[in-house]
Amino acid sequence: MTISALFLLDLKGKILIARNYRGDIPTSAVERFLPLLMEAEEAEEGEKKPVLTNGQGVHYLYIKHNNVYLLAITRKNSNAATILLFLENLIQVFKGYFKTLEEESVRDNFVIIYELLDEMIDYGYPQTTESKILQEYITQESHALEVQTRPPSSITGSVHWRQSDIKYRKNEVFLDVVESVNLMANANGNVLRSEVLGSVKMRCYLSGMPELRLGLNDKVLFENQARAGNSSGGGAGAGGQGGSARGKSIEMDDVRFHQCVRLARFESDRTISFVPPDGDFELMSYRIGMQVKPLIWCEAAIERYSSSRLEYMIKAKTQFKRRSSANNVEIWVPVPEDADSPKFKASAGYVTYAPEQNSVVWKIKQFPGGKEYVMRAHFGLPSVKNEDVEKRPPIRVKFEIPYFTVSGIQVRYLKIVEKTGYHALPWVRYITQNGEYNLRLPEPVKNSSMVMAPL
Repeated sequence: MTISALFLLDLKGKILIARNYRGDIPTSAVERFLPLLMEAEEAEEGEKKPVLTNGQGVHYLYIKHNNVYLLAITRKNSNAATILLFLENLIQVFKGYFKTLEEESVRDNFVIIYELLDEMIDYGYPQTTESKILQEYITQESHALEVQTRPPSSITGSVHWRQSDIKYRKNEVFLDVVESVNLMANANGNVLRSEVLGSVKMRCYLSGMPELRLGLNDKVLFENQARAGNSSGGGAGAGGQGGSARGKSIEMDDVRFHQCVRLARFESDRTISFVPPDGDFELMSYRIGMQVKPLIWCEAAIERYSSSRLEYMIKAKTQFKRRSSANNVEIWVPVPEDADSPKFKASAGYVTYAPEQNSVVWKIKQFPGGKEYVMRAHFGLPSVKNEDVEKRPPIRVKFEIPYFTVSGIQVRYLKIVEKTGYHALPWVRYITQNGEYNLRLPEPVKNSSMVMAPL
């Protein structure tokens, strides 16, 4: 991947920052960018393409952020995705220095921007993009110009995301396994679509250059261990007890790792081995395509009285074990946009009307497993208006369940190895929360064909 030149432009295409790294593209090439962008938008009816070409072998790759275009130009057959990822990282670095990236902040900080561009790209080849490392020796403080600063060892070594001289009085590492449930169910309770999106987030306060090893109940790992045990005469060995001894195993898809993870080690023995960055970072993310039973199910009944009033009955039920509880539950029930005169009654929590969202919001601070609560709502309908069934939005549910994972993922071990041999405390926490969690509403029942108790 090579970048011939990099520009920061305003919305009119005027150059704010320019840096030509390879000299194989004239500065005037940037003048073709805005016309090419307008032609592409007109040809594609407003659809924007992140890569443009002028037909003469010059390629324009750009990202628009606020009122600034970040534009990379290249003549080489470069990896477009890698260049766009670098531009995204460049935005994050700029935000680390002056919080907001926009035209005014670029003009106010052009000196530091040129310093960063010179350090982050060498002859068109990207170097380091770690904001924390860059801030150690590229600073906006004027007195720093009087002292000759030396690049930290982290910029010259193989572990460029971490310094080697970090020291803490108390060495700790916190690990959060966070899973988001995406689910769509129809009014009868049948799940139409479901998946689990997970991430492993870490917060490290460790001295020196520790190496961490993380083990999960990975299905591929258990199968490999079982084959190894069978080939050696059935000996279990260390951790070779198989899925039955370890409990449930999971099969993860679309796994993505932080750059600190040794991918070759993971491919060979499924061990997640890494030297962590200091502070907060996301170690990995994954997706599990599985049939998920609705953790919070809402049974709805809607009764319409001659287009003059409307009544809802929502019966919410948690469908997980009693030892767990859902916190900060919000159930958003859509209502007609012309509804008025709201009246509510709930067996738990409290109910508010959000007219700007055309919704009733039922909030329950804590919802234990195996419990069932009922909410009733009454609205007047001043106008006679036929509701479009196809456009009726579903019920949305928001929640957070601590100490619980819907996929059954488990941290089997978290080992911390450092050459000084200090003792570190690992802390592990599990959280399940809503993603796009939607439950479709049933058809309203007209007149009095069903009986609902009065409010």
